[in-house]
Amino acid sequence: MTIPILGITIGDAAGIGPEITAKTLLNHPELRKQAALVVIGDADAMRQGATIAGLDPATVRVIDTPAQASNAPDLIEVVQVGPSLAHVPIGKVNADAGDGAYRFVVEACRLAQEGALHGIVTAPLNKEAMHLGGHLYPGHTEVLAEQFGVQNFSLVLSAGDLFFFHLTTHVSLRQAIEGITPTRTENVLNLVAAFSRALGKPQEPIVVVGLNPHAGEHRLFGNEDEDVLAPAVAAAQARGINAVGPLPADAAIPAAVKGKWNMVIVCYHDQGHAPFKAVYGDDGVNITVGLPVVRVSVDHGTAFDIAGKGIAREASLVLAAERAAALSLGWGDVWEAAKRDA
Repeated sequence: MTIPILGITIGDAAGIGPEITAKTLLNHPELRKQAALVVIGDADAMRQGATIAGLDPATVRVIDTPAQASNAPDLIEVVQVGPSLAHVPIGKVNADAGDGAYRFVVEACRLAQEGALHGIVTAPLNKEAMHLGGHLYPGHTEVLAEQFGVQNFSLVLSAGDLFFFHLTTHVSLRQAIEGITPTRTENVLNLVAAFSRALGKPQEPIVVVGLNPHAGEHRLFGNEDEDVLAPAVAAAQARGINAVGPLPADAAIPAAVKGKWNMVIVCYHDQGHAPFKAVYGDDGVNITVGLPVVRVSVDHGTAFDIAGKGIAREASLVLAAERAAALSLGWGDVWEAAKRDA
């Protein structure tokens, strides 16, 4: 195998997923040299997405298995999953669209487990729609973790050589604080160390960002940094991991953006997402570390406000496909290291 086979799930059919998928596949032929790209989703939604993008809907071709894909740059080859979603209204929360988005991810996981896909690239889903469709998950990451049967995993935002790992993600701030435990922190430190080793950087420094202002400033602003994060860092150091911290977020994150740190662990969703998106925008992607195959996603949502207008930008999805292609063939080393350190 010279190039990997990647499955692109189209996300919520009512959002911009089909449009940006069509633009990615038809407007970026250079991607076909890096990976064979197969859509896991709905052919009618893709025809509509191509039309919205100003592209030819006749380029959509249904195939039975990823192995049947020709990877021709003028085709959108789709593995059809479930019934047509042609009736779904664009730009509105819809239970059928939410159910479809869930089913596309589940099918991609099944195909990956069978070896038919070497990586998964995900366009955005809408959590409210997925819940209305009967699937009560916080987001993509938790669905993927359940399908692959893993417990130790992390959402990772990445741009270039910078990686933001998250201790918690799609929970309330109160739940996030409760979820930041010594065990969780040590597990993520192990994941980051495994990922770094697989990238050929076994002694890469790993900075842990403090939870409280000034990382608690010696218990003046909370005890979690001293009682939870610091002991986990010390335990990781004792195992030979080059861990640092906890450091104040307002110092550590700007330093990371400027290149001082490449591997960063943040405590909760907005602590990582807000500065990352402010700096990198469409130049970032979302990687899930801790799965047996690589999964890379766009770092934006379904954008219902512009869905159907033909103005959605595909830059993040293109970057996600490029990053998945680059990581997928060596991902076995990441997975083996993650399993060993779990």
